[in-house]
Amino acid sequence: EPCAMCAGAIQHARIAKLVYGASDQKTGACGSVVNLMAEQKLNHHTTVASGLLADECGMMLSNFFSERRKLAKLQRQ
Repeated sequence: EPCAMCAGAIQHARIAKLVYGASDQKTGACGSVVNLMAEQKLNHHTTVASGLLADECGMMLSNFFSERRKLAKLQRQ
């Protein structure tokens, strides 16, 4: 799920449809924390489809950040 800055870029680029898999409970700006895509004051509205392959996407994100933390830990040693 895009963060607020990415959601803003999507709006400014006038992208018609956004599809994402994993929600972001900490910084998600398309429904999890805030829903910038549903803001009626904006002059462009993006259709959002969420949860596509949610488990698989969530696992990919978890693995990615786990590996990043391991690499950072090794570099500090």
